[in-house]
Amino acid sequence: MKPLPKSQILRFTEKAIHLARRAVSRYSSKFSKHRYTLLQHVVLLCLKVRKSTTYRDLLDELIEMPRIRRTLGLAELPTSSTLCKAFNRLDMVVWRVLLTLSATLLPTNGIVGIDASGCDRSHASKHYTKRAELTIQQLKVTLLVDAKVNAILDLHVTTTRKHDSQIAPSLIKRNPESVGILLGHKGYDDQNIRRLCRQHEVRPLIKHREFTSLHRAWNARLDTDLYGQRSQSETVNSTLNRKFGAFVRSRRWWKQFWELTIACLIHNIDRSL
Repeated sequence: MKPLPKSQILRFTEKAIHLARRAVSRYSSKFSKHRYTLLQHVVLLCLKVRKSTTYRDLLDELIEMPRIRRTLGLAELPTSSTLCKAFNRLDMVVWRVLLTLSATLLPTNGIVGIDASGCDRSHASKHYTKRAELTIQQLKVTLLVDAKVNAILDLHVTTTRKHDSQIAPSLIKRNPESVGILLGHKGYDDQNIRRLCRQHEVRPLIKHREFTSLHRAWNARLDTDLYGQRSQSETVNSTLNRKFGAFVRSRRWWKQFWELTIACLIHNIDRSL
């Protein structure tokens, strides 16, 4: 009998397991009950965010997914509280390492766009918030996106109204080896950013704010074909909103940051399938 082809979710699970093996140890502590591994927790949490569901609903669906359970080596499923506690224990460093590893699954070329978008911290309906005159504070999410394959190399999340020019330096410093050319709109027109790029041997292709005729002349000399690839950053932001919604489910700010990092990690794995 011909074996069944692998589904998209099974292929995703196998790729997530491959990455998790490179990023986490088997157990979090020698005093662990050794019932479930960190690898299993990481992949289950990725599946939860990928399906935009709750812990209970994910576990309920996994009852009918024997191939996924077998691939994960799960003789029995954890409880929803076990997964929730695992999410609380896993540090942001783990998710950042996984995000970096996921970008290596794709043939990036170093032409990288930087762009920011907003993400709601609540999924209350717009009709209700308007009627109740409520203001929902947003998260500002800045992505570094490889223009060739739309891989997310890094992200920065803040709850404040930081200007784009204040956010870019930390992303450049963390990823000098992954960025050859940095594409940015006029919001990133800052001499400190241009100087930092050159220090790390990164070519800044950032439009100037046009205060003088000299600025207009510099903009006219930009390589328009190369600079046009900056739109891929906006495409990725739009893709994330369509796949995961324009809001985060977690209530605590640090868990919201982790949730967005996991979404970027999932995006890269899906792009590699």
